[in-house]
Amino acid sequence: MVSVTSEASRGRSKKVCVIGAGPAGLVSARELRKEGHKVVVMEQNGDVGGQWLYQPNVDEEDPLGRSSGSIHGELKVHSSIYSSLRLTSPREIMGYSDFPFLAKKGRDMRRFPGHKELWLYLKDFCEAFGLREMIRFNVRVEFVREEEEEDDDDVRRWIVRSKDTLSGKVMEEIFDAVVVATGHYSHPRLPSIKGMDSWKRKQIHSHVYRVPDPFRNEVVVVVGNSMSGQDISMELVEVAKEVHLSSKTLDISSGLSKVISKHQNLLIHPQIESLEDDGRVIFVDGSWVVADTIIYCTGYSYKFPFLESKGRIEVDDDRVGPLFEHTFPPCLSPSLSFVGIPRKLIGFPFFEAQAIWIAQVLSGKSSLPSSDQMLQSVTEFYRSRDLAGIPKHNTHDIADFTVCGLCWISAFGRMEKATMLVCSQ
Repeated sequence: MVSVTSEASRGRSKKVCVIGAGPAGLVSARELRKEGHKVVVMEQNGDVGGQWLYQPNVDEEDPLGRSSGSIHGELKVHSSIYSSLRLTSPREIMGYSDFPFLAKKGRDMRRFPGHKELWLYLKDFCEAFGLREMIRFNVRVEFVREEEEEDDDDVRRWIVRSKDTLSGKVMEEIFDAVVVATGHYSHPRLPSIKGMDSWKRKQIHSHVYRVPDPFRNEVVVVVGNSMSGQDISMELVEVAKEVHLSSKTLDISSGLSKVISKHQNLLIHPQIESLEDDGRVIFVDGSWVVADTIIYCTGYSYKFPFLESKGRIEVDDDRVGPLFEHTFPPCLSPSLSFVGIPRKLIGFPFFEAQAIWIAQVLSGKSSLPSSDQMLQSVTEFYRSRDLAGIPKHNTHDIADFTVCGLCWISAFGRMEKATMLVCSQ
C-alpha cells in the first residue's frame, strides 16, 4: 500500500488551521495539539459552541437564509437553534469519550436537556482542556487555497485569509494543513414551488425561527414533517389561528396523530402544488388555504464559500466529494480534511474519532491509502448508494435511525417531545 503521508511530512509538528469552534472544531483542536501540532482555531462568533451558541437576534438575516447578497456567500447568522429546542438523544451518548455529559446541580439536569445545557458542556470541555488559548474569536475565514510551490510537489501548504469582524483587520497566513469543521446546519435548503418567488406574503426558513409569538393569530403553513417541522408546529398551535403542516407523506407517527387530534387548529396536508398571488397555498390534493406565513422546515445544505479547490472538492446536490470516509479528499489529503460532514449519527463520538485519525495521519503515526485507492473506494461507495436507491443528497446519511419510543410530556403549559433514537447499521 502506498501512503499519502510523505517522508517529508512525517514525524514533525504541523501548523494547522481549524475552521470553526463548534463540537467538531473543539475536539479537533484538542487531538491535534495532543499530537504535538501547532493549532490555530478561527471562529467567526464571539464564543465557542458553533451551532449550539444560540443567536436570538435574527433581524439582519435574510428570512429565507439566502446569502446571494454576501460577497463571500456567508450568512449573518450561523446558528439555526430555536429557543425551546431540546436534545433528541439522551445525554449519556452525547459527550466525548473522556469527558461525559453529566448532569450538574443548578443547571438543566434533564436527560434530554435544552440547547443551553449542551452549549455549557462545550464551554466546560473548552476550559477543562485549555482550548480557548488556541481560538481566535470574531474571525471569519474568507479564503482558503493551496499554495503554489513548483519546486516541491511533495509538501502541500495552504493560504488562509481571515478577517477580524470587529476591527476589520485582514490577515493572510500559511498553514501546513487545514481542518474544516464549519458544520452543516446553517445554509437553508429550499424547495422549488411554483409561485414561490412571487408570493407576496411572509416566507421564512426555520433557520431564522426562534419563538412563536410573532405568528400570533396568523394562519401558518409549515413545510416539512421533520422533527423541527413537528416541534415548530406544536409551538405555533398555541398562538396561531391555524397551523397547516405540509408533508411528503400523510403516514405520520402515532404521537403526532394524537397531538393533531387534540388541536382543531392543527391540520396535516400533502405537499404544496403552488402559491397564488391572492395568498392561497394550493396542495397537490386540490385543497387550499389562505396563509399569512409559510415556514420552510426543509433542511440544510453543505456550503464552503471560502474554499478554492479548483474543482477538486465540489458540492453536488449535498454530496461533498470526493471524500474518503467522509473525511479526506483523495487528491488533497492529508493536508486538507473535513470533520462533521456525516449526518444521522451520534455526532460527538464520531467527531472525536475523525479528529484522532486526522491528527495521527498528520503526525505520521497513521497512514492513508494512495490517492488512487482512496478515489476507488469513494467510487465504490457511491455505486453502492446508487444501487440501494439512496438519493445523492443523502450521501452523508451514514446510519439508519429508527424512532423506537415517542412520548409527549407536559411542561410549562404546552406539549414537549422527548424522542429516543436507536441507530441500526
